[in-house]
Order: sequence, then C-alpha cells, then structure tokens
Amino acid sequence: MKQKILVIDDDNSLRRVLEYNLQEEGYEVQAASSGEEGLYWFGQSRPDLVITDMNMTGMDGLMVLKSIKERSPETLVIIITAFGTVDVAVEAMKSGAYDYITKPFNRDELKLTVKKALQFNGLTEENKRLKSELSDKADFRTIVGQSKEMEKVFTVIRKVADTDASILITGESGTGKELVARSLHANSSRREAPFVAINCAAIPRDLLESELFGHMKGAFTGAIKDKTGKFQLADGGTLLLDEVGELPLELQPKLLRALQEKEVEPVGGTKVEKVDVRIVAATNLNIDKAIADGTFREDLYYRLSVIPMHLPPLRERRKDIPLLIRYFCTKHGSDKVSFDKDALHTLVMYSWPGNVRELENSVERLLIMRNSDEISLDELPEKFSVNSVSGNAIIKLPDEGYSLEQLEREVVVEALERNAWNQTAAARFLKIPRHTLIYRIEKYGIVLQGHN
Repeated sequence: MKQKILVIDDDNSLRRVLEYNLQEEGYEVQAASSGEEGLYWFGQSRPDLVITDMNMTGMDGLMVLKSIKERSPETLVIIITAFGTVDVAVEAMKSGAYDYITKPFNRDELKLTVKKALQFNGLTEENKRLKSELSDKADFRTIVGQSKEMEKVFTVIRKVADTDASILITGESGTGKELVARSLHANSSRREAPFVAINCAAIPRDLLESELFGHMKGAFTGAIKDKTGKFQLADGGTLLLDEVGELPLELQPKLLRALQEKEVEPVGGTKVEKVDVRIVAATNLNIDKAIADGTFREDLYYRLSVIPMHLPPLRERRKDIPLLIRYFCTKHGSDKVSFDKDALHTLVMYSWPGNVRELENSVERLLIMRNSDEISLDELPEKFSVNSVSGNAIIKLPDEGYSLEQLEREVVVEALERNAWNQTAAARFLKIPRHTLIYRIEKYGIVLQGHN
C-alpha cells in the first residue's frame, strides 16, 4: 500500500512541483492550497507525512503544525521555509516539526528528507502487529528483540527515559545505538520537543565547533550569516552526540562547560545562550583506553555517563535474529516472504560482524534477488556458506576425537601469534585475565617469540 503524503502550499507552482516529484517516487499525494484546506484533508485521510510551507496567507505553517500535533502527536511534519529564516525553522522544530527544508531546494534533497522521515515513522499496521508480540516493549518503536540481553536494555530505557540524566551508549557499529537514543527521547517528557543528532566523526574538526555551538556572522572566513548550533536546535529536547569518542581533545572542555552550565557560546559570539538539552552520547570506541591514552577527558566521560548503557552485538543475542529477519521483511514490503529451515539456521549462526545493520542490508538484498517467496540456503551469498562450516562450533573436530589440552594449547598459541605475542592483548582477545593466560603459557611450556 502506498504511503500517503499531504502537501500544503498556497504557491500553485511549487505545490504542483512537489506533488509531481512525490508521485514520481511512488507516494500517494493529497495537495491543499491553504492551511485550512490542509487541515480538512488531514482529518479525512490521516496521512503518513505532512509537508507544509511556512509562509502562507491565512493560517501559516506554524499554525498548521501546532494544530496537527494537537490532533495527532505521532504524525511527522516537514516545514518548507525561505532561505535565511533559520529562527522560524528553529521555532518549528521546537513545536514538533520532524525536519525543515529551505527554499530553493532540489529534488534529491526533498526525496532524501521525505525518505528519512517515513523510515523513522515506520509504523505501518504490520509493524504494530510485530511490536505487539513484544508485549510492553511496544513503546520502543523500531527496537526489536526478545532475548534476555535486549530485555536488560528495555529495562534500562523504562527506568531512565523520563529523566534528564546524561546517558552514554556503548556498543559495536551497527548495534542500534541511535535507535535506543530515539527511544529514550520518545519515552520521555521531552518527546514533543526536537530530537537532534550529530555525528562527531563525520564533520571536519574545524567545522565541528560551529556545528555544535553555532557561529556569528564574520566569525571566520565563509561565515556569511549567523548559524544556529545543534545545542540551540535541540533546546527543550534531546541531543545525540554520536561517535563522541572521536571528539577532538581541544573541543572537549567547551562541551564539558556546556553540560555543566547548560549554556553555549557561539563561535565569534560574546554572549552565552542558555539551553535546556538532555544529552545522549554514543560510541563504539573503548573509552577507558582513550582516557588512558590521553585522547578523552576523564571528567567529560563521567559527565556523559551518568547512566551507562551497553548494546550487545548481534552474535550475543542470536535468539532475536529470526524476529529481526521477519521485521525487516515487513519493513521492506515483503511480509509474505519466508526463509527455509536451512537458510534461517545459517543466518542465525553467522557471526554478523556488522551487527543489525549488516543483517538488514543482507535481508534487503535477499528480498530483491529471491527466486520465490521462500528463500532457500542456495540463495544465500558465499560468505554465509563459508561461515556455516563453523555453524555451531568455531573448530571442526575430527571424528576420532581430539585432546582438549592440545586444543587449548593451539588456541593460546594462535591468540599470541595474532596479537604479535603481546600477552595483554592476547588475554583480551581470549576474554580471560592476563594471569590466567600466563598460567596456561607456563602449563603448556609455550616459548614466547623473542624470549629464550
């Protein structure tokens, strides 16, 4: 079923362009030439997404936004505003707009913003049915899981979501850290205010300060107008500092001050601005090591991690994989597709180094390339068949049996070789204390490389 979008704009030309571009993308579009007409159609059809111009005669876009949010808080609204009217866009975000686009914009920008909004919304009737299977975890939107490991995550979310405590989410790439951050926001009293995310690793370090705190016109070459920072955009809501472990050391004191004093100073500015922001940070780095190496401030770490959360990798919650596969099939419009027993077993036993993100990408590829509505083992890419040799065990033992002590010795030697004979690194690789590794080195008479 096509997703429905309501477009509200009193500019006939722009409205027709929007309508045409969205229909070309396969959406069902209802167009309205005024705010009043738009609200009428909203009541009739309850669209998945509303796109409204800000500057309209009669009822303007902000009035439309507030009226829609009063009727249906979960409906996502994208605001179209003129270039340079950042203050208006900020006000719209504070009033619950999902995002804004400044005119003039191109088709690709429109398509990307709409796609992201609808993916975030992601609450079709089938998705709701899947979520109902998770009982009281329905409030966690797109976080799928029923394993003991994920139940611990859900428990923490329930306890801390409606507090202002800073939260540090750790976990490997692809485990869903941003989804958890959005769930924390959605289950808090700040849910009607903006959720703003910034990837600290994706922005050049000479621009990151401006992105976080904003800048004043003329603050540096290229600063042709004032810029609102992410802290100001998130005022009243939640700010996700993704990949916070990559934050340059020289910026960390300013971030620490912002957290402690709840105020920011734009680059080139002379006055501080008060902000009310709940901070959620996320990283896939070993912060303890970064502190020891001197690349991350210990005081900032403690300020960010009032509530620490760790997301388990997918390989540690295999019980969730069938449910996730089913969820992704529904998400990508193939809810009738199934996997045969061998294919499903192979996917469950795969190591998934890219975690949930890799699983979704793999499921999407298999759905596109499938031969029928039941995907079989021989349709899986080569990487799965190679991995399935290890299936339930990392090592394939011979039929006649094998010495456990010999096996353990070989494992210790391989761990040392992989880690350049560094005992501390090898112990970490084997997930055992260093003194336990040393005991086994002595027990099996292993001669360390470079030692006599």
